[in-house]
Amino acid sequence: MGLLVQKYGGTSVGSPERIAAVAQRVSRAVANGDKIVVVVSAMSGETNRLVDLTNQFGGQPNEMHRDLVLATGEQVTVGLLCIALEKIGITAKGMLGWQVPVLTDNAHSKARIQNISGAHIEAVFEDHQVCVIAGFQGVTGQGDVATLGRGGSDTSAVAIAAAINADECQIYTDVDGVYTTDPRVEPKARKLNSITFEEMLEMASLGSKVLQIRSVEFAGKYKVPLRVLSSFTDENNEGTLISLDNEVSSMEQPLVSGIAFNRDEAKVTIRGVPDTPGAAFSILGPVSEANIDVDMIIQNIALDNTTDFTFTVNRNDFERTIEILKDTSDKLGARGVDGTCDICKVSIVGVGMRSHAGVASTMFKSLSSEGINIQLISTSEIKVSVVINEKYLELAVRALHDAFQLDKAPEKTAEKA
Repeated sequence: MGLLVQKYGGTSVGSPERIAAVAQRVSRAVANGDKIVVVVSAMSGETNRLVDLTNQFGGQPNEMHRDLVLATGEQVTVGLLCIALEKIGITAKGMLGWQVPVLTDNAHSKARIQNISGAHIEAVFEDHQVCVIAGFQGVTGQGDVATLGRGGSDTSAVAIAAAINADECQIYTDVDGVYTTDPRVEPKARKLNSITFEEMLEMASLGSKVLQIRSVEFAGKYKVPLRVLSSFTDENNEGTLISLDNEVSSMEQPLVSGIAFNRDEAKVTIRGVPDTPGAAFSILGPVSEANIDVDMIIQNIALDNTTDFTFTVNRNDFERTIEILKDTSDKLGARGVDGTCDICKVSIVGVGMRSHAGVASTMFKSLSSEGINIQLISTSEIKVSVVINEKYLELAVRALHDAFQLDKAPEKTAEKA
C-alpha cells in the first residue's frame, strides 16, 4: 500500500464526463490498497473566464480581490470530483487551500508556498478513502486567499506530497510523459522512461511546457519522485519518472536526453558602449529594476575600446526594453540601440554532457550543415543553448534530434565493477 498524490490538470477535468473518468481512475488506485490525495485544477478554460470577469469593471483589479474570484475555479472541481467519487462508492473529503492550510506569502496572484502541515490531510483517512484538495491556492498569514500563478496546481501537488511524505507525486495531464522534444515539431520524438530533476528543470526553464518550473524546483529540493502521465490513455502506460540522478538508472546516461525550444525570445543590442568598469551594470540595472528578466548575454569588445552588449528578453518585454536602453544609451554615450523579435532559442539537455567532450561541436556541426547561423551561445554543465533565426526553429530541432539519435533508446552499458 502506498501514499500517492495525483494531480489532474484542466483538460483532465474539463467536463463532467472527464471528471467521472478521473473518479474511476482514482477508485482503481483505492482498490489496489493505495491512499490517494487528489489535487485538482479548474476545468479547462474556467480560469480564463474568471480573469475576463474580473476585467469587466475597467482598470487593474485589486489582486487580493481577484484571487478570491480565481480560486473558485478549483473549488468547483473539488466539489464535482467528490460527488463523482461518492456516486461510485468511494468516500471523499474535499478541502480548499485555506483548510489544509497551504500557507503562502502575501504576493497575490503569484504567491509562494511557505509551509504546509500534513496533519489535516492525514486525518482525512480516518473516515474517508480519498482526500481531494484544490490546487493553485493557499492562504496568507492574514487569512486572505492567495493564488500561486499559472501552473500553480503542479506546485501545490508537489508541496503537498512533500508535506505528507508521499511515495510519489503523479502529474496527470493530456500528454503521456516527457518526450525527447515536442512531437508536433519532430514526429520521431520518443517518450522518456526516466529523466533527472536537473534535466527536467533545464527543459522546463528552456521552454518545455510539460511541467511548471516551480513544481520541478520543489520536487528536487524535497526529493519528491515525480511521474508525468496521461489521464487519457490506459493505465498500463507508466509515463515518465523524474527523480534524483542516481535513482534514474544504474546504466550510463545518454549524452543528450532532450531538446527544448522557446519562440518567445527577443534580442536587443546596445552598440558602441565605452569599455569601462560598471558598464554592464549601467545597462542591466535599469532593465532589472523594471522587472524584466534577462536570459542570454554576450559582449564583444572592439579595438576602439567600445563594446557591443547583446542580451535576450521575453518577447513581451521587447518594446519596453528598447525604450529603457535608448535612455541608457544616451547617458553612456553609446552609438545606439537595435533589436529583433525574429529569433528563437534551441537547447540540448543531458546529464551525460558532464563526462563527454564534443557535444557542443556536434550540435554546431549539425546546425551548420543545414545552413543555420548561430547568433548567441550559452552553456552550463548539462545544456547548450543557441539563439537562431526563428524561421529555422523546426529544421534545427529535427536536425539535432537526428544528430544525437534521440529517436533510439540509449544502449544499456554494463555497470563498471
